[in-house]
Amino acid sequence: MLTLPDSLRDAFKDPLGPVTTDADELLADAAGTRGDRAAPDAPLIAVGDVVTYHLREAGRVPDVALIDGKTEREAVGAEIESALAAADDRRIAVENPAASLSADLLEALAEALSDADPVIIEVTGEEDLAALPAILAAPDGASVVYGQPDEGMVRVAVTSESRAKARELFEALEGDVDGAYKAIGRVPEDRG
Repeated sequence: MLTLPDSLRDAFKDPLGPVTTDADELLADAAGTRGDRAAPDAPLIAVGDVVTYHLREAGRVPDVALIDGKTEREAVGAEIESALAAADDRRIAVENPAASLSADLLEALAEALSDADPVIIEVTGEEDLAALPAILAAPDGASVVYGQPDEGMVRVAVTSESRAKARELFEALEGDVDGAYKAIGRVPEDRG
């Protein structure tokens, strides 16, 4: 549905939020964002196996987790793999090629966000770009957490400002942007 053109690869290297290696600090910040926005039920969305593992180890099961069995294009370690395999959350299997966002992934994200229970989206391929539609689809007050290679975890507080930045990057992808918005259930007013 959408693909990342080579000309935009550098635009995706800068983190969209603060980077930390401390899961407890990250979770405290996420709780603060929910409280600041009077959104106590706003979801925590994890993009990546390592991020999902660290949040679970810190005692917080993400409301939505997207995993692909890899970290930096290599298989995750056995400890992470077995911990995530043991999770009894509902699972949705999707295919999503590298450097792209498939209709399957976008529709699964929308479905997972509407579920009251935690959902793991198991991606065959890569989930690297999934933070963008997660920021666009999640309600204000939510937090989207993804890994920044060799640095730590990035937490993006979902606000009108972070959504505007995600939208700019999302709309710069090649493909059916309007269809992608429909798939996540969040068509901006000026595109509807």
